[in-house]
Amino acid sequence: MITASYRPRNPGHDYYGKGTYLITLVVSGREPLLGRLGSDAQHPGVQLSPLGEVAQQTWERIPEKQANHGNKVLVHACVCMPDHFHGVIEVLEPMEWSLGDIMQAFKSVCTTRWQQLQGLSASTERPISVVRENAPAWLQEKAQKHTDEGSLIRSLSKKQRQEYYALVGREHRPLFDDNYDDTVCLNDRHREAMIAYVHDNPRRAILRRTLPDLMQRCLHVQIGSRSYGAFGNLFLLRWANKLQVQCHRRHPANGQPYETTPDYAQQHDQWLAAILGGATVIVTPGISRGELLMKNECIERGFPLIHIQKEPIGPYWKPERQRFEACANGSLLILAPWGLDEMGAVAGVPSSTDYSRFHNLNTLAAELCAFDGNAKIVSMK
Repeated sequence: MITASYRPRNPGHDYYGKGTYLITLVVSGREPLLGRLGSDAQHPGVQLSPLGEVAQQTWERIPEKQANHGNKVLVHACVCMPDHFHGVIEVLEPMEWSLGDIMQAFKSVCTTRWQQLQGLSASTERPISVVRENAPAWLQEKAQKHTDEGSLIRSLSKKQRQEYYALVGREHRPLFDDNYDDTVCLNDRHREAMIAYVHDNPRRAILRRTLPDLMQRCLHVQIGSRSYGAFGNLFLLRWANKLQVQCHRRHPANGQPYETTPDYAQQHDQWLAAILGGATVIVTPGISRGELLMKNECIERGFPLIHIQKEPIGPYWKPERQRFEACANGSLLILAPWGLDEMGAVAGVPSSTDYSRFHNLNTLAAELCAFDGNAKIVSMK
């Protein structure tokens, strides 16, 4: 069995069992080796390089290759972006291999073909060579063994390979980063959304390139004393009038779902009047049903919205299609606070629970509404 090198998003998940996954692999150094992105969002696409064609064909052949090992899998979709790869894969029956083993096999084939296209032998079968005078002693010792298997790169440990690849030229290194990202499918609807996301990736990338001010991804935006990840139109932070949407799940007087009561209808009319009056941006985490309804109305009607979510925004994070379109229209900013669980317990309930997280998110919404608009972007990617 192949030893996988990856970082799963769901450490408790059974990666040997049945399941469907959205896979993302990133080309080392984000080099655009797989193709060239078009420029027309109406007719989006990627012109694949020879290496991109290899990656796509290798992905499509995974079911056949895995059947030889007794593993039953399907591949539903894939897209080669210039510097990364997305694919949806389904494991039909429990396997002797893990998902990580399958992905490692895919990456290994792609790396071998990439190196062959450069006139090189496969990296794992290539003898170790010392390219710098200050190479560590262990590397110099292994490089001197030209006759036995110990001199091959595949004889190195993972840590040794990383150190070795840091010393040699890019063409000698693996095609993809060591780790990859996997999202576990929850149900049939989620699977269809995964497939749609893969197919829509070129158009989304074109929009991000052509609308940089509206599609910014910032890893750290300093707002007051707090730091957030952000995606979308940062200018919304500078709007003078920000209005928090917050309401109960149940009416405190009669226990009815709050969004069904006259009090909610009255609040909704007040929120709508403020929006239509101009220069007002809604701020909400959209937690309770009433908040969620207002958040969705803002997205659907193009009203200015700052949405605060508990999920972190990392270097490769992207919103789902509906919020992505709202960002492209300039009407949405998504914020994700770093250190949410450090805000403290609420009513004695631990800060790591959804109860306290949701209350703390509404506390952040109130802070943002009082913010004067001077956000400091610490780092952006």
